[in-house]
Order: sequence, then structure tokens, then C-alpha cells
Amino acid sequence: MRSLPLPLALTARLTPVVVLACAGWALSASPATPQASSTGHRSGAGAPGPSASSAAPSASSASTSYSTASSPCSAVSASTVGDLVPGAKAAGKEIPSTDPKLRRTCSWNALHGYAYHWLDVSYEISGSADEATQEYQQQVSRRTGGGSVPGLGDSAYSVVGLSTEDKQQTREGVVIVRVSNALVVVTYSGSDFDTKKAPGTDEINKGAIKVARAAVGALGGGRSASASGSG
Repeated sequence: MRSLPLPLALTARLTPVVVLACAGWALSASPATPQASSTGHRSGAGAPGPSASSAAPSASSASTSYSTASSPCSAVSASTVGDLVPGAKAAGKEIPSTDPKLRRTCSWNALHGYAYHWLDVSYEISGSADEATQEYQQQVSRRTGGGSVPGLGDSAYSVVGLSTEDKQQTREGVVIVRVSNALVVVTYSGSDFDTKKAPGTDEINKGAIKVARAAVGALGGGRSASASGSG
């Protein structure tokens, strides 16, 4: 198999660096037609996709449901890793954190043939649901073209973007979910170094949302007892 040079942006991703920024268009439960993709860069901040009600504090926002971050490497099943990141070790690699009690991230990445995929799952615990809501809104406001994901956590946002560098396409999806005082962020991307093309938007979006649902479930059924009844 001939060797192919990696674009600088993807070479950098081979190191354990968490990449959460993404712009472009997004899908909610079922994908639609994407907007025009960016070339060589992500677009800047824009208005948040979800409606104000989807990002508003829930009725239980005064309560704190989670005191520590769950293990992100245990959030995704081996079969899901095998499907979404062929060739990656199912155990993943946890990224060092300055405060692992409150922030933890796990990454899976592999070059399988000419196809390269990268998956990150991050947990962040805030002092209250109000604080988590503010952080959720800030993260969503830095992206544009996204949409809400119904039925996922207290509020969830999905966005998929396409970038091109040195004629190599990369498509990346980000899903941000708030569950009470916890934030779950999933980043999933892919490239093909033979065709120079990226996986389809539908593939990336569905993969990211699938992992987000699993990661929310790993918090404790997606909702702790103190958060029951929140919207």
C-alpha cells in the first residue's frame, strides 16, 4: 500500500488533543440538505441553532445531580467503536485533565486502510444546572448552522461541517448535550486519503448522535433521580 502524506490539520490530530470547534450546518433527528461547506477553515461564531426554550434552564436547575465526571472511555461500546472508528482500540485513550473529578475526555482514532476517523467523548460537571446551562449556551453560540436534537438530555445541539486543506476533505460533527449540571460533548470526524473525500454528512451526524446518546446514558440512565421531571 502506497504511503500518502497527511494534511497538517489531520497530522496534528494524531496527538491527544481534544478538538471541540466545528462549524457549518447541523441536523436534528434526521439529516437534511447541507449548506455550502467551508474550505480550509471553520467559520466563526454565529447565532445558536436551538430555540431559546430548548436551552433555557429546566425546572430542576437549582439542584445538582452529578458530583463527579463519569469514565468517558467506558461510555462507548466496543461494537460502536468498531463501527465508527475501524482499527481503533476499544479501550480508547483518556486525555490528561487538570481536574479529572470535573472534566474527563476519551479519544479513539485510527487509520484503517486509507480511511481515518477520530472520536472524542467529553464530560464536564458544573456546580449547578444553571451553570451548566450557561456553559451550554456559550458553546452553542460559538457555532452556526446547527440544530437541536429532540429527546436527548435536557437540551442538545448537533452541527456538522466540511473543511478542505490541500484538497483533502474532512467532515466533522459535534453534539453538545446538557443533562442537569453535566455537559456531554461528542466530536466525530473522518477523511479518506485515497479519494481525498470525506464521509457523508448523514454518516457523521448519525454516528455523533449515536455516541452522544450512549454517553448520556453512561451518566446514569441519562438522568439522575434529582433531575427527574426536568425539561
